[in-house]
Amino acid sequence: MAEHDSSGKMAGVRNVAVRAEAAIVIGGRRLTIEEVVSIANQRRPVALSPDPAWRARIERGADFLRRHLAQGATVYGVNTGYGDSCVVDVPMELVEVLPLQLLRYHGCGMGQHLDDAQTLAVIAARLNSLAYGFSGVRHVLLERLADLINHRVLPRIPSEGSVGASGDLTPLSYVAAALVGERDVRFRDELCDARSVWAKLGHTPLTLAPKEGLALMNGTAVMTGLACLAFARAAHLTRLAARLSALSTVALDGRAAHFDPMLFEVKPHAGQAEAAAWIREDLAGREDTPGHRLQDRYSIRCAPHVIGVARDALSWVRRDVENELNSANDNPLIDPDGERVLHGGNFYGGHIAFAMDALKVAVANLADLMDRQLALLVDDKFNNGLPRSLSGAAPERASINHGFKAVQISSSAWTAEALKLTMPASVFSRSTEAHNQDKVSMGTIAARDCLRILELSEQVAAAHTLATVQAARLRLRINNTTPIPLPLQTFMDSVTAGSPFVDEDRALESDLRALTARIAACDMVGGYGGEDQHE
Repeated sequence: MAEHDSSGKMAGVRNVAVRAEAAIVIGGRRLTIEEVVSIANQRRPVALSPDPAWRARIERGADFLRRHLAQGATVYGVNTGYGDSCVVDVPMELVEVLPLQLLRYHGCGMGQHLDDAQTLAVIAARLNSLAYGFSGVRHVLLERLADLINHRVLPRIPSEGSVGASGDLTPLSYVAAALVGERDVRFRDELCDARSVWAKLGHTPLTLAPKEGLALMNGTAVMTGLACLAFARAAHLTRLAARLSALSTVALDGRAAHFDPMLFEVKPHAGQAEAAAWIREDLAGREDTPGHRLQDRYSIRCAPHVIGVARDALSWVRRDVENELNSANDNPLIDPDGERVLHGGNFYGGHIAFAMDALKVAVANLADLMDRQLALLVDDKFNNGLPRSLSGAAPERASINHGFKAVQISSSAWTAEALKLTMPASVFSRSTEAHNQDKVSMGTIAARDCLRILELSEQVAAAHTLATVQAARLRLRINNTTPIPLPLQTFMDSVTAGSPFVDEDRALESDLRALTARIAACDMVGGYGGEDQHE
């Protein structure tokens, strides 16, 4: 991780070298989901745009706001109370301390804390929104947000407590608090108080200017940052589900003909055709065995149709997530060119809420698909001659070995829990804050639900992966001339390197955990299947 001195310049390297050109530029350009994921997972640094015109725009907004207040104007959240208290005037002698009051009384989050990657994604989303120059913040505030990312000063953000409008107020208060030197942060793998960390970095805690507390907190950065991570993991899972469908076809001695291109030309859903093409490529060169069922069961034959729904959903999910990511979404907005203050509702997270509600349904359907394929593989009534429960035991010990029986039970449990969580969060708006926030998005809850469903679905995928590789190897025992196309053989070898063939029963928890971590890191199939949708 690259360290910076107090001027913001590169000052050295800790642990791993990072080239200056690897920094992701913030300001004057659109940020992509992939860039947010890189900041979060690969710990890529950020750099504020060097464009003088962009910096001048940022400073114009802050300058106009100062002049506007000096002329006696009333601006919500700057010289008024917050929310329903907008009717309360704040005397000028208290305006400077009002941002501190905002972040302090919102320090009531609960639940598990966001992990490091989620926290970095949240900060990147908030920084990018403020960098559009409609929030009336100073350039120094953007510099300090960049410092949080580049020095990995990570606020401890509780995951619960946001209704998604007026933005993610409570969780984002922990970002604001870190900037002013309050509350705890993670720094160099230790829990520290924020003030001491700034001292180590040669900074004094930031003194927030009027509106800067509101600008930091009154936006959709938490739900949007989490949505970026969910998108990447969901896209990878679609690609993995396609590969597992191909390998299941081999293991079950099923029919490659179900993925003939003409089938998908005459029902022209793009995602369905894409998934079928992936499966077809993985099965290239395979000939169908005569004498088997004319048609494989639905979880094999209809796999492209199930995966295709998720693929097509990802196209519009990307659109809505990236539009939110590249938006000014606090309130009020400051027009630095027209010199106007615009009071509105851009903090409302409805697009993220609906996108995450839809994506979690598509992901849960992937879990259900994989669980059904796994059920076919372990059941000797349906698996075309494979051993019961995929046991690899020698005949004399077959009676006491049970192979993947318990893994399939666990997979069913994880799938059921994922399906249970698909209830949409966006329809559960609650009138709150003295009926000022009387229609809210629940976008952050939807994003958290989506990540939980992804976690469960990745566990199902790990179980399916181990079982399918075992099944394919058992098929080779039955018929050692069974062709295994190269992509599938490479995939099998990669899995077996971390989880050997199960001949005698053994505890598979550690194998499953390691494989689930690889899947969550989008490290199972080349790319994660999402890049091709973005121009």
